[in-house]
Amino acid sequence: MKILMVDVDGVLIHGRPSDGLPLFTYLERDLGLKLNVLQETFFKPHWLDIVTGRDALEPRLTEVLGRIAPQLHAKTLIDYWFENDSRLDHGLLEDLAALRAQGTKMFLATNQEHMRATYLTETLGLSSRFDDIFYSAALGHQKPAAEFFRLATERVGLATSEIGFIDDVEANIAAARQFGWKAMQWTAGSTLRDAIAAFSA
Repeated sequence: MKILMVDVDGVLIHGRPSDGLPLFTYLERDLGLKLNVLQETFFKPHWLDIVTGRDALEPRLTEVLGRIAPQLHAKTLIDYWFENDSRLDHGLLEDLAALRAQGTKMFLATNQEHMRATYLTETLGLSSRFDDIFYSAALGHQKPAAEFFRLATERVGLATSEIGFIDDVEANIAAARQFGWKAMQWTAGSTLRDAIAAFSA
């Protein structure tokens, strides 16, 4: 295995930095916005276009908040969102750094829109720990679409059999394996050693 592709949410990041709870656990208490209202008016109708790069997060969120919470600025909600979804698994990052030091190239492979991708690489500093990031808004396709895996494979320029992949979503693992990547579903208690052993099996 010359390359390891690593998912972000559910693998490298687990919710709120303070306690690991889901990022919007206290949304109504903190910002006065009901999560179910945000889901129905923003995420359900608009998220697919945003996460695949066909729409932009901040302008669309501004438009929606103007209708459902005019007192709340989009930037305030985005900052709250990103900061509350940034609890890094430092143990895994250390293991990945050790593997990278041995010559394995590391890439993030994640469903993200442009602003959070930048937050991950720059604010959280993941650009210094990975060789590059492949994310859905930049590729125009999200996992588990085969096009996501095809485009990421083309960018690294190696055979699919040289690529390992860890992700917490079963459908993404199945799609990656079907495309030819070596993949393991990441669950609570998983270790990088488990993944490497699974790739070699």
